[in-house]
Amino acid sequence: MSPRDLTGGPDKPPGGLANASWKTALSVTLLMQTVAAFLNQCVPVLAPLLTGSAGLPPEAAGHLAALGTLGILAFLIPGSPILARLGPVRTLQLGALLAAAGMAFAALGGMLALGLAAFLIGLGYGPTPPAGSRILAATAPPRHRSLIFSIKQAGAPLGGVLAGLLIAPVGAHHGWPAALALAIAIALVSAAIIQPSRRSLDVEREPDRPIHPAALFGRRNLLGPFAALRLHPLLPPLTLLACSLAALQGCFFAFAVTWLTETRHLSLVQAGAVFAAMQAGGVLARVVLGWMADRTGNAAMNLVFQGLGGAAAVTLFVLLPPLGFLGTLLLGLLAGSLAASWNGIYQAEIARLSPPGRVAEATSGSTTLCFLGYLIPPAIFAGLVTLTGSWLLPQLLAAGQLVLVALVVLPRLRLRRGEGTGAG
Repeated sequence: MSPRDLTGGPDKPPGGLANASWKTALSVTLLMQTVAAFLNQCVPVLAPLLTGSAGLPPEAAGHLAALGTLGILAFLIPGSPILARLGPVRTLQLGALLAAAGMAFAALGGMLALGLAAFLIGLGYGPTPPAGSRILAATAPPRHRSLIFSIKQAGAPLGGVLAGLLIAPVGAHHGWPAALALAIAIALVSAAIIQPSRRSLDVEREPDRPIHPAALFGRRNLLGPFAALRLHPLLPPLTLLACSLAALQGCFFAFAVTWLTETRHLSLVQAGAVFAAMQAGGVLARVVLGWMADRTGNAAMNLVFQGLGGAAAVTLFVLLPPLGFLGTLLLGLLAGSLAASWNGIYQAEIARLSPPGRVAEATSGSTTLCFLGYLIPPAIFAGLVTLTGSWLLPQLLAAGQLVLVALVVLPRLRLRRGEGTGAG
């Protein structure tokens, strides 16, 4: 294995990680996925309070979401050497500390502090996809790959549930500084909890791997993850579909609390509860749909139809007249189940299609492009709200683009059904 090989293939794990328990691997990745998502969702949940305290308009939540995604990309693109040198567990710990630092900056208040906070929180989230994929691709039983990846990715909406149920009430009753202090404590405790797993999961790190600026920002390192997308013909259309799915999910979740308080006139606690329901729907749906993807043996096609269902559910959510708190809660549960349940299946497919030794690299490249769906559309969304004064049009555009992309990639995914360089 060359120094640039970050992980073994999904069916031929490397010697060190082959001896690690997949249950330990899943526990660590699920915990840190949950905490990273929790920290990342604190900003949109507290957006009405944070933007108000900084004198910003409500739609500024979209710009904060874009800055957070920019932080994620700032790790994903050059971060492979860091992951290789530190190991996935230590890199996940580093991410938690960076996110905690972001929360501390947010507590300072003001526009510049909020922007830096959003960026740092995103930078802390950045290690989660490649580090998690490296661990699970080397330890997960191949016949249950989609299910195990989906269970790990269920931590993303679970983190949103915790943000909606914990952070929103604390922020409403005790102020946003108290809510941020709670988030910082959770980040620090989680980083300490996973320390014992380093012995088994960081055994293949490369302690001599250079991580100086030239190594991080050299042309070969920056382009390597994107070049890895040429390793299989299904990686580009799968990445395009994921980018479109991310655009819908990013717009829907980034503005959910603000939209519900501004247009549906719910209280922050009520809007936080709806947000939690949206995320909770994604938790259960990721597990169920991941299991289904393993059973059907055609995960990519499953993603297409999940996308179409998610677009329909979001459209229904924004078009129906006010249904009261309970009705909005139930509809949010449905929309979240379909719009936020694709990530685990997508990452499992990237691992399946990537050749041995290139899983983390391909995951970084594909996820980087995927996160453009979280970066650009929310910023466009915020601009459209400012320009038109309408919260409805941007949501419909986000749903419409997913329908269009799903129809474009459907024939190619159908023609190449079941292909992969791994054992599949």
